[in-house]
Amino acid sequence: MLRSVEQKRVTGSGEDPRVTELRTAVSRLRRELAGHPAEFSDRGIADEELAALDAMASGGVPEIPRLRRSLLLIAGAIGSVSALAPGLRAVRNAVDLFGEPPRG
Repeated sequence: MLRSVEQKRVTGSGEDPRVTELRTAVSRLRRELAGHPAEFSDRGIADEELAALDAMASGGVPEIPRLRRSLLLIAGAIGSVSALAPGLRAVRNAVDLFGEPPRG
């Protein structure tokens, strides 16, 4: 957690740097998905879940189980589209910044 505090201090925005990272990664993947020429059956699911992640990030610190659920749905929807893999990886890394969901 010390790293988060230090990052906050450096950026000066007051926004949790994990949220900033998530918003940036989601925005990037949304742009890449919108610009991808191929249609695939689960594209709508990916769009919906990216919008949900964006809304959660805009609302402050999101719920970890919900973040992970959205990430799994997005990965399932676009996981086979190799051109989107770097953007998906960035979203996964941003979700991982929030830590593990509580066990139980």
